[in-house]
Amino acid sequence: MAVREANPVPRSREGDGWFRLGRRWRRTVLVIHIVSAGAWIGIDVMVAILVLTGRFGTTDEVRGLAYQALATFVVWPMLVSGLLCLVTGLALGLGTRWGLLRYWWVLVKLTLNLVLCTLILVALQPGMDEVGDYGRDLANGASEPAVISDLVFPPAVSLTALTLATVLAVAKPWGRIRRVRRTRR
Repeated sequence: MAVREANPVPRSREGDGWFRLGRRWRRTVLVIHIVSAGAWIGIDVMVAILVLTGRFGTTDEVRGLAYQALATFVVWPMLVSGLLCLVTGLALGLGTRWGLLRYWWVLVKLTLNLVLCTLILVALQPGMDEVGDYGRDLANGASEPAVISDLVFPPAVSLTALTLATVLAVAKPWGRIRRVRRTRR
């Protein structure tokens, strides 16, 4: 009597090589991927709101609290959601028919994720102590130092890139990446 696999993976849905996700695992990883991407987008929206509140708030105390919240609560949740999105995306790429380097849209999404996670660590995180200090000074009534104007760019860039990644996931444009085939002589 033959033993049947609980969740067989159809041939057309198999990943490349050694790693294949069965139907249940693929769905589970896909849900985690979508939820982490949604959390990332939500955190970016929160960053945009805090930046706009810090810039255009009604009082210095409100503006200062917005900058303090930005410095305290933004970087690590954003990085964790981005890395979770990256790990689940890698698992989906390796364990499904889409592959990591088989389709252009997957490659672009992977590149966007890597670039955004790198920017969180390299461009956003190092300046957060100064943002927090600025927010404390502002909330305590200290004279306003130089305006922190470049904080508008991180949520704008990130939200644009994450929106593009979402569109790519739905539309799946551009087709397969062509591989150069070597001819045997």
